[in-house]
Amino acid sequence: MVDLDSNPTKLIEIVEIGKQLLMTRGALTTFSIANDVAKYFAIIPAMFSVAFPVLNALNVMHLATPESAILSAVIFNALIIVALIPLALKGVKYEPKAAEALLRQNLLIYGVGGVLVPFIGIKAIDMCLVALHLS
Repeated sequence: MVDLDSNPTKLIEIVEIGKQLLMTRGALTTFSIANDVAKYFAIIPAMFSVAFPVLNALNVMHLATPESAILSAVIFNALIIVALIPLALKGVKYEPKAAEALLRQNLLIYGVGGVLVPFIGIKAIDMCLVALHLS
């Protein structure tokens, strides 16, 4: 950033924008990692359940078939990427708080949300695929 009008009060604004950008990047990264971990609970049991039926016990989401599990995870991934675009463009709202409070708040929202949303979304997509006889 370049301060063209040499106004020292703009430094506070510049720091806030920098913090907001950093928080947004951290929130998206946290959500993505948590999201990927949750998706593995759908994909890994489905991949190995045919070869190793004992691993069906890992199917905690109770997805219908290995094919529907993988297809549901792929469809969910495509939808969630599009859903995250507005957050990436708008950014996470910056509030002047202690770093620990901001970290705790963002981990709760984007970390826990990143784990729960895929479980709900993939299960819902799997139920739709089974109802429509697409897998």
